Amino acid sequence: HRGNIMDFNVKRLAADAGTLFSRAVQFTEEKFGQAEKTELDAHFENLLTRAETTKHWTEKILKQTEVLLQPNPNVRIEEFLYEKLDKKVPTRMNNHELLGQSMIDSGNEFGPGTAYGNALIKCGETEKQIGGAERELIQSSAINFLTPFRNFLEGDFKTILKERKLLQNKRLDLDAAKTKLKKAKMADARALAEQDLKMTQSEFDRQAEITRLLLEGINSTHAHHLHCLNDFVEAQMTYYAQCYQYMVDLQKQLGNFPSAFSSNNNQSTASGAASISVPILPLSGPLPANTANASSGFTELQNFSGSRKARVLYDYDAAGSNELSLLADEVIMVSSVPGMDSDWLMGERGNQKGKVPITYLELLN
Repeated sequence: HRGNIMDFNVKRLAADAGTLFSRAVQFTEEKFGQAEKTELDAHFENLLTRAETTKHWTEKILKQTEVLLQPNPNVRIEEFLYEKLDKKVPTRMNNHELLGQSMIDSGNEFGPGTAYGNALIKCGETEKQIGGAERELIQSSAINFLTPFRNFLEGDFKTILKERKLLQNKRLDLDAAKTKLKKAKMADARALAEQDLKMTQSEFDRQAEITRLLLEGINSTHAHHLHCLNDFVEAQMTYYAQCYQYMVDLQKQLGNFPSAFSSNNNQSTASGAASISVPILPLSGPLPANTANASSGFTELQNFSGSRKARVLYDYDAAGSNELSLLADEVIMVSSVPGMDSDWLMGERGNQKGKVPITYLELLN
């Protein structure tokens, strides 16, 4: 029984070796133009080209998206290795979060009560928010965009390649059978060659149909990748909208510092440097204070003596020693001084006194 199995295995090995040899002979003769070759139809060749092009550009887009989302090549390699080892990537702060932390730490060092220290802390918190939004963009893009592209390259396209190679082998078998039939002289040899040709033709046709169906599936791949592309665009749109809103909110908190900017620009111009224009974004919503009530309250305060409490709307850096620096949300006492410009009031915080701009305040009842 064991001898029969060994005998069968040897026969099978010999048959396989014979098939491989005949394929090699056929391939070599085709290369030297000594044997005919069955050509695939134009439609089939177009499908093959389309599949190859899809693979090429999917790889390129995938790689460039990875570079966009993670510019550091060392981190990309590390993430790839963790993914291959099926381990969780260690959480690390991104560049925005690192910058944010540095700003917060320096702001606390300079003192949250100082205008500069407070501004640094606010900027740091915003940078951290942007870092969080970037993290969400990367996660969303990885799931909805990168993974489907990678799945096509590592799954569908590898299957296409495997079946394409199998088709190539079946074609070599078919053409070898055709050559064998041409060379057969005796009736028995011709009958055997015709039977062999019929079988190889059938196997070739079957494999060609399987490969064709897989190649036609590239249309579905394009449709799926289009959907993924829309998801990626939506993720980017959300990210940039969040970043814009964070910066608008930060700008509101910091205030516009018109006095400081104008004095800085004058100094720059005087020293020969180009002056820097600071664009002011339009506010996306109304100011917290009721404008009509506020103006009537300020008018009333300016016409009569006495002082009132006022909440500071935005941070303000004093441009001179006669002004008082302000921090958003703090409450100070304000009063009118005869002869003072109508856009200013006298502000008081403990022992500190100085002029404060009306537009930065909201009178409290």
